[in-house]
Amino acid sequence: MLFKVEMDVRLPADMAAAEADALKKTEREIAQGLQRSGKWRHLWRVAGRYANVSVFDVDSVDELHQLISTLPLFPYMQIEVTALCRHPSSIREDDR
Repeated sequence: MLFKVEMDVRLPADMAAAEADALKKTEREIAQGLQRSGKWRHLWRVAGRYANVSVFDVDSVDELHQLISTLPLFPYMQIEVTALCRHPSSIREDDR
């Protein structure tokens, strides 16, 4: 199942820089691992914001929730999820 996930990160203004840096480092490592596994298929930054638009390829809504909710920055995110399905006019064979 494919899902478009929009994540808008809102770290507290009073969060210590070292704590924020540690969270971001761990987040990056997890995100890159999920990309390598094929679960996090696409990751795009939203220009001008601390936000991204991503495409996840998972087996279920529950799996998506589990992956997203274990991200270190999850408590500081506003998230919107949209289920996707293959468009019949798509010319890409690897769309799922």
